[in-house]
Amino acid sequence: MRRCSRTACTAEAVATLTYDYADSLAVLGPLSFTREPHSYDLCARHADRTSAPRGWQIIRHVTLGEVGFTA
Repeated sequence: MRRCSRTACTAEAVATLTYDYADSLAVLGPLSFTREPHSYDLCARHADRTSAPRGWQIIRHVTLGEVGFTA
């Protein structure tokens, strides 16, 4: 089980957040198969509350039927 990357959060991670700085794009999707050094694993609470920086776009990928992760 992987934990949420947010400081002091001990919840189980269910989503992975990555940034594409060149395109000002944040991508939030189901938990990646492996831990990546340039991405953030988030619990359901933090994934639901995530927003993109001002001037950026956020894309949310959702797997149908995924438990613990909503769009």
